[in-house]
Amino acid sequence: MTIQIATLCDSASDYGGKLCILGAFDTLCAREFPVVHPACALVVRLVFEPADAGHHQFVIRCMDPSGKECVPPFEPLVEVGFPGTFVPFVTRNIVLNLQRLRVEKPGLYRWIITLGGRTLAAIPLRVTLFDESRSATGPAG
Repeated sequence: MTIQIATLCDSASDYGGKLCILGAFDTLCAREFPVVHPACALVVRLVFEPADAGHHQFVIRCMDPSGKECVPPFEPLVEVGFPGTFVPFVTRNIVLNLQRLRVEKPGLYRWIITLGGRTLAAIPLRVTLFDESRSATGPAG
């Protein structure tokens, strides 16, 4: 099994196995804290080989700058089957729609994806205080 894509984005959908991603990002800017981000999504696209057939219980956690879990963990179960021996791989998508994500303070947050206690990916999210003087350069400043 490999992770083909893992990102935060403005929105995402799975349409019959096709992963549609809009507005991938790694930085949020806020004028004050705490702040509530109205909507975004965390997406993961996985590639499985025949040896990976079966059930896979993932755990996705968000860690704040001090290393504490800041939202309840998500535990998506991914089922992998193969229609026959002629199929060399299959893909599965995890789309977590996050509504009203509350961020308490600026800093580096990480979305950690694990399987069986093993970390597969860490998606960074930089959260900063908006700086009017740097607004012309974009949100990443």
